[in-house]
Amino acid sequence: MKTTKPRPSRSGPAALVFLLLTGCSPAPQPKPASAPAKSAQQRERVPDIYRVNLDTSKGAVVIEVPRAWAPHGADHFFELVKARYYDGDRFYRVVPHFVVQFGINSDPQVSRLWSSLRIPEDPVKQKNRKGTLTFASSGPGARTTQVFVNMRDNLSLDRQGFSPFGRVVQGMDVIEKLYGGYVDMPPRGSGPDGVKVEADGNTYLDNRFPRLDYIKKATVE
Repeated sequence: MKTTKPRPSRSGPAALVFLLLTGCSPAPQPKPASAPAKSAQQRERVPDIYRVNLDTSKGAVVIEVPRAWAPHGADHFFELVKARYYDGDRFYRVVPHFVVQFGINSDPQVSRLWSSLRIPEDPVKQKNRKGTLTFASSGPGARTTQVFVNMRDNLSLDRQGFSPFGRVVQGMDVIEKLYGGYVDMPPRGSGPDGVKVEADGNTYLDNRFPRLDYIKKATVE
């Protein structure tokens, strides 16, 4: 990013990138995510518009995905949710007034499997306005599993090729309440190291960043 603002990105060769709240119960163990479909015949048809329910540690969030916005991104997000990939995922990057990011599976082996499946680019048809969802990327052809929610109008990301594929239609107030005390990743902040998240999954996050909020379950309506 040519500006001084932090950029939604990925760390390491595959992916970039909290829960024992004081006095609260630990996060439930997510069900194992399934492997990606190996062929087009195995993939479920993606509706022209679909909604995803996120049951988070702070409350319910509903995401609407119009496939016409970014077909490759919409199809991939649908497959990830159906595979239960996001169940148990931490909101590992919470930068107030910029982005909230998630998308590294709790199991490092699952993350490695899915992060090898890069999706084609989508032209930017929608602006990165507050509440829109966009895949994180380090450059052309680098999108895999990580997603961020824009916490303000980040219109400079439009010119950089970040293509929104959905938007929060219910629960933006929930997103705004996610724990942001760790702020950004190193070197900009004291938050989780993306390379270590990929290597050790939630074991690393629970031990070092226990206050992170998380997705209990993600489902397609």
